[in-house]
Amino acid sequence: MKKTSTRLADGRELIYYDLRDDTVREAVDRRPLERTVTTSEIRRDALLGDAVAVASHRQGRTYHPPAGECPLCPSAGDRVSEIPDSSYDVVVFENRFPSLAGDLGRCEVVCFTSDHDASFADLSERQARLVLDAWTDRTAELSALPAVKQVFCFENRGPEIGVTLGHPHGQIYAYPFTTPRTALMLRSLAAHREAAGGENLFDAVLARESAGERVVVEGEHWVAFVPYAAHWPYEVHLYPRRRVPDLLGLDEAARAEFPRIHLDLLRRFDRLFGEGDPPTPYIAAWHQAPFGALDEFDGVTRDDFALHLELFTIRRTSGKLKFLAGSESGMNVFINDVPPERAARRLREVAGS
Repeated sequence: MKKTSTRLADGRELIYYDLRDDTVREAVDRRPLERTVTTSEIRRDALLGDAVAVASHRQGRTYHPPAGECPLCPSAGDRVSEIPDSSYDVVVFENRFPSLAGDLGRCEVVCFTSDHDASFADLSERQARLVLDAWTDRTAELSALPAVKQVFCFENRGPEIGVTLGHPHGQIYAYPFTTPRTALMLRSLAAHREAAGGENLFDAVLARESAGERVVVEGEHWVAFVPYAAHWPYEVHLYPRRRVPDLLGLDEAARAEFPRIHLDLLRRFDRLFGEGDPPTPYIAAWHQAPFGALDEFDGVTRDDFALHLELFTIRRTSGKLKFLAGSESGMNVFINDVPPERAARRLREVAGS
């Protein structure tokens, strides 16, 4: 992998990740852009104890442009985009409309390929490995920023999820706090260790699930399963067999195997609902340990946390979505229409479709 960092016309950082070591990146952003002005602030909910990012400047972000005006495609001739060069393998750049910025963290866009009509599932294993390497590099860089407490790499796929740009891409949020979902996991870790004589909760869950009927696909270094209490109709958790707190902790063997397993899962998701349905909408979310001390979690350290990917779709059956209505949105109590065991069977069945 070759990494080349440059700046866009408004001062935002852009980084090329190339498969070839001899690739030269010298293209200049020719757009007459003024520096990005953000209005982000973090507000704490006094009753729930969680945080809300208020970012009114995002109301003006690009919304479903035609393919010929996609800002994530390479620049070509008189058509200039967020990527100045005429081609790329993987690109990461600071979001022009960030939810978090400056002392409040950072938001980045990750373009998986220059092919506008592709998806992550269409990537070669070599290209998917390059994306993994980019995620890992950005985790290392962002975690070193003084304001950053946690790094979250994720992909939103499909207009049903709320994606406003059709080009295959994901995002990275660098939060200035430990996110509420991670805090819940850390508290559960601490409680289980106290109740189970020091046993690690992630290890216990992985041991139980990897030997059960909800396994979807597995390799020597990774195992993917539908969790016992899945929230979503089709939800898969992907764990490395060796517990590590973040992407930086993966060894070469796990990195080499990841592309095959992840692409297999994404292609199974695309075959879930048959030929007549549009591509399956999904969220793929990396859960990594926060960086720094975790003093508020009763002695839990970041090494107790287990890196994992959670992949789920909001589609519950052909042509129908799972909406977060009263119970889910009002009380945070999910009601799942598809038993996890049935979901796992279906995901195994579509392997050869």
